[in-house]
Amino acid sequence: MAQQADSLRLVELVCARLCHDLGGLIGTVGNAIDMVAEDSERENEVLAFAASAAKALTQRLRMLRAAWGPEAGPITLPELVRLVTPALAARRIGLDARAFPPDGVFSPPIGRVVLNLIALAGDCLPSGGAIVVMGVPDDLLIRIAGPGAAWPSGLVTCLSGEAAALAALTGVRSVQMALTALLALNGNLRLSPVLGPGSGVEALRLLPAEQNV
Repeated sequence: MAQQADSLRLVELVCARLCHDLGGLIGTVGNAIDMVAEDSERENEVLAFAASAAKALTQRLRMLRAAWGPEAGPITLPELVRLVTPALAARRIGLDARAFPPDGVFSPPIGRVVLNLIALAGDCLPSGGAIVVMGVPDDLLIRIAGPGAAWPSGLVTCLSGEAAALAALTGVRSVQMALTALLALNGNLRLSPVLGPGSGVEALRLLPAEQNV
């Protein structure tokens, strides 16, 4: 467990450094584009596209910094929605949190794992759809719905323990699944699959490990 914590700490610091360095440059480019656009005598579609891309990159970095960087403070539901909505909307994915308390507050470890669960869920909706968050901060479910929606193959095995999560790191496509599982373990959280009628993964359940029965 100590080795796992050290490895995750390295991931956090590398992420924080990359987000810091890239965020400053992207922000500078975005500001420069805005100034050029304001001085332009006519609407320029190329500048508008570049400005939109710079803004999207900045928003994406903010989400990755919160999901992969060092833990910050507690996060409220509105804050979480603001972090994930731009990146999801670009992929025609909506976040449905109507079955979650609007005043709910996630503790730092739970909030970070929820962000990673949403990132993982987004990867599982190749043609768009919806990510559904329900329950309460200390016991919640994440579901996906949409054309071709499917949780990753091997997810059940990956969530069975640290060794299985590390073994799942077979390529760039499996990083999000494995990292989510490792962050949950490191935060003393229980992340488990909820199986549907056909024994496929219907949803993912997250709660403090001591609450698991």
